[in-house]
Amino acid sequence: MAYFERLGPDTYRPTEHVSGAWDITTQHIGPALGLLVHQIQQDLAARRDDPMVISRLGYELLGVVPMDVVDTTVEVIRPGRTIELVEATYGHGERTGIRVRAWLQQPRETGRIAGVGLEGIPRPEEMPEWDPTTLWDGGYLASAQVRRTEIATGHSEYWVRTDVPLLGDEPVSDLARAAALFDIANGMAVRADPTRVHFPNIDLTAHLVREPRGPWVGFETRVTFGPGGLGLTSSVIHDLDGPVGTVAQSLTVRPG
Repeated sequence: MAYFERLGPDTYRPTEHVSGAWDITTQHIGPALGLLVHQIQQDLAARRDDPMVISRLGYELLGVVPMDVVDTTVEVIRPGRTIELVEATYGHGERTGIRVRAWLQQPRETGRIAGVGLEGIPRPEEMPEWDPTTLWDGGYLASAQVRRTEIATGHSEYWVRTDVPLLGDEPVSDLARAAALFDIANGMAVRADPTRVHFPNIDLTAHLVREPRGPWVGFETRVTFGPGGLGLTSSVIHDLDGPVGTVAQSLTVRPG
């Protein structure tokens, strides 16, 4: 069973694997982030026959989405020959739950000057297996295979993969598959017991220097709580070849 069943060109039904960690009657937004990447890439392929790659994904989480049929839209906000800004939405009925703006760029050869300013992490086989359902509810976290090392409170290194496809027999890109795992970061390096403190994220921004490859997505994640109810989850993301970019999530911190 996949995360989503396609019902039409822009309409999908979530499966049990999409149920959320804070409330299993609503969707975990993780799979939706990957689905929106897939929609953007499908729209791009229908409009252009020259290559474009996503360099930034800026998601705004506008409200919870029930475990029910959802609709998506894609719109080009800023067309261009070498750079585009595209917006996509994800919602239920009249309500938009997620909005993302993606910058797309025309790729060019920069291998001779390429360099990485981000630190690597140990490979998956060098970390112990960890079961996220010991801490979190919901089908999404249960679908994840995690290898994790806790460095300190609110600081972890880990790898995540899943055998659950995003869309059944429909192929998706490595980036769409990886983006469906980006939001897991806020639950892998917890600073406080989630039964006593709620700290959901209200956004997610990913900056990429290349597209992730392969089934594993690696993270080095640090969580910070400020004194006034604000928080931040910051991650460097990896594939097996090394760092590929960063993910940041703004938190609303709410002690019980």
